[in-house]
Amino acid sequence: MIHKEGKKPLISSIIVLGILVLIVQQFIPILFPYVLALCLVLFLLYLNFFKNPDRSIASIDDDVILAPADGKVVVIERTTETEYLNSELTQVSIFMNPLNVHVNRNPVSGIVKYFKYHPGKFMPAWEPKASTENERTTTVYETNGQLILMRQIAGALAKRIVWYINTGDKAVQGQDMGFIKLGSRVDLFIPDTYQIEVSLEQKSIGNRTVIARRK
Repeated sequence: MIHKEGKKPLISSIIVLGILVLIVQQFIPILFPYVLALCLVLFLLYLNFFKNPDRSIASIDDDVILAPADGKVVVIERTTETEYLNSELTQVSIFMNPLNVHVNRNPVSGIVKYFKYHPGKFMPAWEPKASTENERTTTVYETNGQLILMRQIAGALAKRIVWYINTGDKAVQGQDMGFIKLGSRVDLFIPDTYQIEVSLEQKSIGNRTVIARRK
């Protein structure tokens, strides 16, 4: 399945690559098979970026925080979140490379208590400062009296963050909450009422991997 964010870019890429192939075929026929092969590879890579596998969940589990994205766990550390929660929590960060699924999903069900978009830089997503200096969004979910903060963070290649959620919305665990284009990161800030269930360098699968479980 192709994500809705990919429809226009994919159509545009077909047009551009198609025109390039026709021009080469007309004026430089000796290069035609090579250019055609290269354009097909580029298109397939671009198509892969917008893939959206079915990750529906059988039932909502209010006791767990599910992975909001595919990728690799690159940070698990104690930190103080200063934008909204103003408290010490455990930060879990998932890095998405360009080949990962880039759909972002609600890690929990609940009410969106806070949402804000922040314009910013485009440093590599694995840089520690990316969490506070890069283009990003901040979403705070209230679930069972607990506040869970999630950030979408653009990376060096990512130039656009998309979100489908705002303050006051009722979020449903597992449903799409956004999309980040071309390499990025998602941070979760988790209170001490949860036990972290993942380890560093572990691969995460959105809506499948349990990031944390209520104690």
